[in-house]
Amino acid sequence: MAEAISNNPAMREDTGQSFADRVSQYRERIDGELSRWLNKSTAADSVLLDAMRYSLLGGGKRIRPLLAYASGELLQLEPQQIDPIAAAVEMIHAYSLVHDDLPSMDDDDIRRGRPTVHVQFDEATAVLVGDALQALAFQVLTDTAIDAQTSAALVRHLSHAIGPAGMVSGQVMDIAFSGTDVSRDELEEMFVRKTGLLIGAAILMPMCCSKTVNRHTESSLYRFAELAGLCFQIHDDILDETGSTEKIGKPNGSDARNERASYPARFGLDVARSRAAEIYRQASDCLADLGPRAEGLRWLARYFVDRDY
Repeated sequence: MAEAISNNPAMREDTGQSFADRVSQYRERIDGELSRWLNKSTAADSVLLDAMRYSLLGGGKRIRPLLAYASGELLQLEPQQIDPIAAAVEMIHAYSLVHDDLPSMDDDDIRRGRPTVHVQFDEATAVLVGDALQALAFQVLTDTAIDAQTSAALVRHLSHAIGPAGMVSGQVMDIAFSGTDVSRDELEEMFVRKTGLLIGAAILMPMCCSKTVNRHTESSLYRFAELAGLCFQIHDDILDETGSTEKIGKPNGSDARNERASYPARFGLDVARSRAAEIYRQASDCLADLGPRAEGLRWLARYFVDRDY
């Protein structure tokens, strides 16, 4: 049960559990939070609510919530302080996938091993599901029992990560770069905007809830967040080319079919793997002197380059 995670950060250190041992507990915790917010929804249309539930609770690695909880452990925050952050970033992620899969975008029919939302329901419903999940994410951050100043800081951070300077502009770049020979700097800027800033938000937003974070920890987390998102996306590109449809839960080779700019397509698999490993080492260095409470972030960084789905 999610409640098995101690609310006392010091107690978590004394149990001998590793972060890997807590991953399934945190995943259960966030699934419970997402279900709770959906159950509170006053959506007038049952099809819309069904489609929101289908997209939000249909599996997934829950990477962004896990990053938020791991960052919370580092900052000695209690899990319930992280719950709204974890729920909000996962809602945004789900909305982005629904819209990415649309015929006008990547035109994918399979996501997480089952039909995408626009296939299971219809295209108009998929557009509206994404809109609804985005709005619900900000409702979570403003309807939770946190002070107004913290709530405003969380909203400001998340909106920057996903708006015209972040995820949306990254998606525009992705489309514009299709079929072109982009430079490494251009490709990595796209990755940072499209994927990295939301991953970074999951890591950095917990700092808004901490009254004691010092400048060194803040600086280390900002640099780690930037590198972690970039590392994640490069490895995602590698899996799109090398992974099986059964493992990754969506058709492999989608980037190539859509002529999307990717690391393997532009520079080859060997260069992509080398670059991912290089960035992983840099990310790990950011956490080197943050002590045992950074174990969760270290584990997730390693997972980014080891995963096969």
